[in-house]
Amino acid sequence: MTANPPEPTPPNRDLWDARALAHGTTANDRFYDVDAFLSGRQTLYRTERELAGDVAGRDLLHLQCHFGMDTLNWARLGATVTGVDFSPNAVARARDLAERAGLAADFVEADTQALPASLYGRFDIVVATYGVLCWIRDLGAWMRGAAGALRPGGRLVLVDVHPLYQVFASREPLVADWPYGGGEEQRELSTTTYADPDVAMEPHEAVEYPYSLGEVVTAAVDAGLAIESLAELVEAELDPRGLLPEPVDGLYRFPLGETQLPFLYALAARRPEA
Repeated sequence: MTANPPEPTPPNRDLWDARALAHGTTANDRFYDVDAFLSGRQTLYRTERELAGDVAGRDLLHLQCHFGMDTLNWARLGATVTGVDFSPNAVARARDLAERAGLAADFVEADTQALPASLYGRFDIVVATYGVLCWIRDLGAWMRGAAGALRPGGRLVLVDVHPLYQVFASREPLVADWPYGGGEEQRELSTTTYADPDVAMEPHEAVEYPYSLGEVVTAAVDAGLAIESLAELVEAELDPRGLLPEPVDGLYRFPLGETQLPFLYALAARRPEA
């Protein structure tokens, strides 16, 4: 009797397994200060908090939760939280972090393009933030999963890197080297991490997929979601790619001549009641 062939490893899982072990372990990490988190630091930004509204007493699903810092901060705001990530190392660290922080949370190892049926129809809010959809090969499957996890009347909150910002490799000089949308895979060898670019890591192939804002909105509508709002942000509390000038007032901006380009977008969409 021939055994079933093993499931193929999802693209990028080895990369994110390695990053899950590295993040939050170096002194110059730009995003993951574990000690500060354990001391009570709120890691969520104003954009997603305002878009989600009051989450106290709500069931919240965090997609691509990494090792759980943001997920657990939603719990600190009163939500009943579940985090999903396809990296076993990330899920293991998230569970350990929840225990260390004394916070209740469920963490599920799963691909967000193929959410388990046990998550469907359970949540008031589905959240995904910062560096999300560029890792997704099947945008339609991701949106259908997010919509399916919502109860009728539930909301998707998606805050992500603006596809225009993704186009640029550098700001000074202004160099564009990335497609604006289309979803065609872009492969490169990654030897470092956005959290601490000075840390050398074992080489891993990174596979990313560029999506235009129109493609994201269309995928949400095709999944049965009703768009409530879409904001293109020219000011925000973080620079996810580290290309923007240091802020003088706490807000990053992407200057170009006499104007400013959007570098994040914030989408809210609702699953209809009927």
